[in-house]
Amino acid sequence: MSFESVVTEVRDRVVPDESEVEALESAVEALAERASGAIDSLPVAAETKLVGSTARGTWLAGDRDIDLFVLFSPELGRDELERYGLEVGHAVLPNGHEEFAEHPYVKGEFRGFDVDCVPCYAVEDAAEIRSAVDRTPFHTAYLADRIDPVADDVRVAKAFLSAIGTYGSDLRTKGFSGFLTELLVLEYGGFRAFIDAAVDWTPPLRFDPEGHGTRSFDDPLVMIDPTDPERNVAAVCSARNVARTIHYARDLSADPRVELFEASTRNPLSADEVEAALDDRATAPIAVRFATPSIVDDQLYPQLEKSLAGIEGALERAGFAPMRSSCFAADDAVLLVECAVGELPAIARHDGPPVSVREHAEGFYRAYRDGDTTGPFIDENGRYIVERTRDARTPEELVRSTLFDVSLGPHVESALEADHEVLVGKEVAALAAQFGTELAEYFYPKP
Repeated sequence: MSFESVVTEVRDRVVPDESEVEALESAVEALAERASGAIDSLPVAAETKLVGSTARGTWLAGDRDIDLFVLFSPELGRDELERYGLEVGHAVLPNGHEEFAEHPYVKGEFRGFDVDCVPCYAVEDAAEIRSAVDRTPFHTAYLADRIDPVADDVRVAKAFLSAIGTYGSDLRTKGFSGFLTELLVLEYGGFRAFIDAAVDWTPPLRFDPEGHGTRSFDDPLVMIDPTDPERNVAAVCSARNVARTIHYARDLSADPRVELFEASTRNPLSADEVEAALDDRATAPIAVRFATPSIVDDQLYPQLEKSLAGIEGALERAGFAPMRSSCFAADDAVLLVECAVGELPAIARHDGPPVSVREHAEGFYRAYRDGDTTGPFIDENGRYIVERTRDARTPEELVRSTLFDVSLGPHVESALEADHEVLVGKEVAALAAQFGTELAEYFYPKP
């Protein structure tokens, strides 16, 4: 198939039909009426605004999300905003429940749509925001008279990025947000131009639609927020996801096919298949399993990654040569590190200074001459050497003895203190019952 025919087929799938658009518009109108009625009973003024992809006409067919914001005066205190915002939210969604981002808000279902009713401040300038959600209405307003000519191309781009796993600005995915995708397609003038450019991307990349950026950033992809000259819209986007987007853009360009717009689900590995993979790899895996802390994903995953880095760093410093690592979370959470070295000698060599460097050399000699070491002795290069008994000869010994000495996320540390399990070697196969899909992705990764 040609590139154009593939895009046409995908566009036909992802652009909502007239009945879906009408259902959305009807639901939004009914929700806005409920919100207006609730606002009328408040002692303060407020207004509602539809934001996000549904407001900008870039939502995909089958997506059932509505983001309704309730804008209050910046003169209100935070407690008042939250109280009145929840009052409106519960009036709009009587069967909804409260969740928390930077403000508590109400989430629920209405006519088959997933609805978020979110309070924010009606600031006059995006540079004056009091919380991140205050910025969202400015994004919607900025794109209001710009996005229509490329709206369907944005939909195709979102389908592509979703299928390759790089769409989503949550701290688990670290990918492209909806707003970033819209800005990139708008920057290039369409989906084909976006792909044609992405095949030759060389990070770091910088875009500044309004030419007003006042800061430099170290991120692999920089898109200066057109409503805030000091913000990078792409700040959360990881180097890996930028690179994966380049890879799949080249794949699509070289061999256009609809399958690249369709997310594939990996078949989970069984415990036996995990054992077979471990036999083939002949590595030394170690995993720590514990109950997942009760925090939102955007708090959980940074803490899991910090904790994983702490364990991996300790294994690296001890000489176990970690090859790769990953973290998973469901009811349980797992920190997995696969080491190249499963057992080290009972002794470890420790190099001292050259004997000719008198002050340091004498200090080293005094420190170790009466210790539990072999040496000090002098090597062929004229340096003092000692051979010390190694504290931990296996990854298991090291993790068990130093787990709480490494840098851990606070909620992860509390969960580990409550209870945890260390799995070594083929014991890791027991994780397949809960994380078979994640282990399939780990052992047989795609670009």
